[in-house]
Amino acid sequence: MRIAFANIPCGLWAGGYNYQRNLFEALNRYEPGTVTPVLFAGTADEDGEIAALAGIPAVEVVRSPVFDHPATGLAYPSDLARAIAFGLDGPAVAEFKTHKIDMVFEAARFFGWRLPFPAIAWFPDFQHRLLPHLFSRSAYWRRDLGFRVQIASGRHIMLSSNNALGDFRRFYPRASNGVSVVRFATEPPAGLLTTNPSEVIASYGLPHRYFYLPNQFWRHKNHQVVIDALALVKRRGLDIVVAASGSTLDYREPGLFEAMMREVKARGLETNFRHLGMVPLDHVYALLRASMALINPSECEGWSTSVEEAKSFGVPMILSDLDVHREQTAGQARYFGIRDSDALANHLLQVAQSADPVASRDILPNLEERVKAFVADFTRLTADVVKSSAVR
Repeated sequence: MRIAFANIPCGLWAGGYNYQRNLFEALNRYEPGTVTPVLFAGTADEDGEIAALAGIPAVEVVRSPVFDHPATGLAYPSDLARAIAFGLDGPAVAEFKTHKIDMVFEAARFFGWRLPFPAIAWFPDFQHRLLPHLFSRSAYWRRDLGFRVQIASGRHIMLSSNNALGDFRRFYPRASNGVSVVRFATEPPAGLLTTNPSEVIASYGLPHRYFYLPNQFWRHKNHQVVIDALALVKRRGLDIVVAASGSTLDYREPGLFEAMMREVKARGLETNFRHLGMVPLDHVYALLRASMALINPSECEGWSTSVEEAKSFGVPMILSDLDVHREQTAGQARYFGIRDSDALANHLLQVAQSADPVASRDILPNLEERVKAFVADFTRLTADVVKSSAVR
């Protein structure tokens, strides 16, 4: 089955890029020959990112200006308007036909209610409904309209958690679409685990004991509570280090990263809160494997990639107390309220003062079964949607 995926640039949405990369890797490893992911990328999309995806066996890449996108989103408003007004994103559909597509996977882009292919619409989360204050009025309605037209077009909706399913039923109670929960799991490629963690730690000037926070600097990722907690820890007489990595661009709030780093400096936390920039994926894994714990303070998640990666290696986790975080970790983590810097500070102190030595961790033996289950759920869903489309 040839399934069309639109590229998601890492700089715009790292979680989306990583989701598709993990999916392609897992399909190739556990269901070779079942699915051919055909990735449609814009002409200006970053060559290194596309090359990493093209290097996965069975992935085909198509570069076309039809899939170019603005700097502030994954599709131009005119693409959505054309798909709604004419029922079809004609240029995109022409590309799909040229490349003999069997099914379309819609993520943050709607290709029309007259789309002549079976389609699955992935709703990663409902951030605009849960945190509407982070969206401009136009951004809010553009996102919600995108969801509503996919629902109205009869798309089969794919969600990543039972928590998201509850949100979907609450926010769109009249939807009668087929809905499936497919929980993703990640298995880091062996080739990305050969980098020596000690060398990576030294290259960034980090101490041997540190916490890792690999979140983009978007407002809802909630770095602020970590900065506040570090200040509390420092006042209690302990210097600890949080190493942060990820994109500094939030198109909804330009200047957010710079303002946060000014605050870090003003509070004397430059040595405690270290931003490493955008780091290569092998460095991400190395830093995660050797950290004292992963921190994810996010105010909203659909199903966290960084949490899945921490679970892959058995890395301890300190997470915001979201229902989805508890679902994802089955209670096997430390939790704190999204505004509770004191609780986070206590967790940091307890972990930092632990006598356990920090060692570079390897993949846990139970990982393979989780990833196989993810692949089986995804391939079963795609086959069912194609079959039901043929019946209609």
